[in-house]
Amino acid sequence: MNLNLSHARALFHRELIETNTLSIDASGVASNADKSQQLSCELALSIARSLGASRGIGKLKAQSSGRLFECAVTSFLTRTFPLLTPLRPGDWDVQNVGSTRRGHFLSQFEPYRHLDELAEAITAKPALAAVLGNSYDISPDVLVVRQPISAQELGDSGIVVDGVASYSPLLARNQSSPIIHAVVSCKWTLRSDRAQNARSEALNLIRNRKGRTPHIVVVTGEPTPSRLSSLALGTGDIDTVYHFALPELIEATQASGNDEAMRTLDTLINGQRLRDIADLPLDLAI
Repeated sequence: MNLNLSHARALFHRELIETNTLSIDASGVASNADKSQQLSCELALSIARSLGASRGIGKLKAQSSGRLFECAVTSFLTRTFPLLTPLRPGDWDVQNVGSTRRGHFLSQFEPYRHLDELAEAITAKPALAAVLGNSYDISPDVLVVRQPISAQELGDSGIVVDGVASYSPLLARNQSSPIIHAVVSCKWTLRSDRAQNARSEALNLIRNRKGRTPHIVVVTGEPTPSRLSSLALGTGDIDTVYHFALPELIEATQASGNDEAMRTLDTLINGQRLRDIADLPLDLAI
């Protein structure tokens, strides 16, 4: 089956519009804008108009818009990444954790299966919680996972592992849990607390793994370059931040004539810290 990223991107935006996640209210304010900031309103409105959002639709509650944004990101990845198996072979699944998220959800997957044992130890000895804090409490939004493979599958590919490779989690004979390939945090808009939460979760994912670090990325609909920079600048925690409509944001920022916003956006893009949603499936294939 062929993959058209441009078409998949358009379907992603259509889903956001049809669910009213992206909309323009009667006063001309886009749903991802901060009404208290003129630049935010200006950029968000330009993006919403470019994508074909309707005017006169009331803004959803923050919790609803966040949940629907997660669903749209999940749908986009489901339509795209599994079709890249020629680049990244595997039996892939994209999961929106959503309402099932809980502190030890990741313990179902490699390389975080040990978190259940840690939770049990803390329950038995509550004093451990004071030492560990909540560093083991990770609640993801969207996961990309792959199933472990059988020795027969490897054999069919000309790879023989008889009598060796007794510990690799890639082999189903060694363990049966799905393996986390990527953790995707979804933030429809960004405020200082949301940026900090994303960074904290990323660091917890890195510190608590027993094995390879998964891809750790953030997808956002935030229109303001300064707020994007609060999350995207710097390295060591999040791989990359992906904007839901980066070309449209670039066009809107250039049209605004705001030199500082344009410089900030250029820094994020040229510094390889901010990319478009269409780049995400390809980056996950690396």
